[in-house]
Amino acid sequence: MSAAEPQAAEPQPSPTRPHTGRRRNEAAHQAILDATLQLLAESDGTPVTIDAIARTAGVGKQTVYRWWPSKGAVLLDALSDRAAQHVAAPDTGVLREDLRAFVATTFDAAQQDTTASALRTLVREAARDPHLAELMRSYTATRRDALRELLDRGRERGQLPPDADLELLVDQIYGLFWYRFILGHGPLDHTVADHLATTLLHGAAGGR
Repeated sequence: MSAAEPQAAEPQPSPTRPHTGRRRNEAAHQAILDATLQLLAESDGTPVTIDAIARTAGVGKQTVYRWWPSKGAVLLDALSDRAAQHVAAPDTGVLREDLRAFVATTFDAAQQDTTASALRTLVREAARDPHLAELMRSYTATRRDALRELLDRGRERGQLPPDADLELLVDQIYGLFWYRFILGHGPLDHTVADHLATTLLHGAAGGR
């Protein structure tokens, strides 16, 4: 080719189209979880169906079944997701501060309007519905595991005695939470969280 001949223009790559499938999936997934808690809060004991969840979330019923095998699985995931979003699980190296943050955010998360209504509905209906009773056991077990891991880290750092009864500490924390949450006889605020963390760790250390 001579210098006088025009050179063919290099083909330009097509502009890359942004991939939005994953974002759409994440948005639909979250919409289903949010719709589940909303419907459970508003159900007043009426069974929440997959059809209702899908309709409220703006998705097809098969989209729900693609990710969850049953309504109970959706409910469990919705509650666990809300707790994971709002309950702190810090590891600052100071057990008292970590425990206080965990308890305070647990109190806060459970008292959000939708979550509070959903939890109270589950507690009420679990007394007569074995499926919901099993759901509650699964949900509370995951929250107990998260708290036990936090306490175990403190014990490994020497901030709790080696023989500290972690199960009893977990029972005391969640015992106070559920008693006040269900009966409403006392507050669940940051002052209570601070006092509870301090008192329990002081007692577990033998008053030292």
